[in-house]
Amino acid sequence: MASISDLVQNTLKAGYLTIEAEEQLRKLLGTQYNLEDLNAFVTLQEAAMTGQVKQESRERLIRNNPGKRSTCHSFCHYTNIRQY
Repeated sequence: MASISDLVQNTLKAGYLTIEAEEQLRKLLGTQYNLEDLNAFVTLQEAAMTGQVKQESRERLIRNNPGKRSTCHSFCHYTNIRQY
């Protein structure tokens, strides 16, 4: 399995976070990771919040709920990040 840093690097290059990559990030965040991975994840969060990276899950949410505006990015689920 790739590291968080690897996933983030690939996502930033593509400018797009797939649902599969998002699921892989969730799994990796539940394991031990280092400071480099944590910093990479924070970078990805910032890129998503500023629109530099599009999120497939967010696009699907908007497409399936027209007229409703989502105020929470999918990354809101990661508020309990722990560093080991």
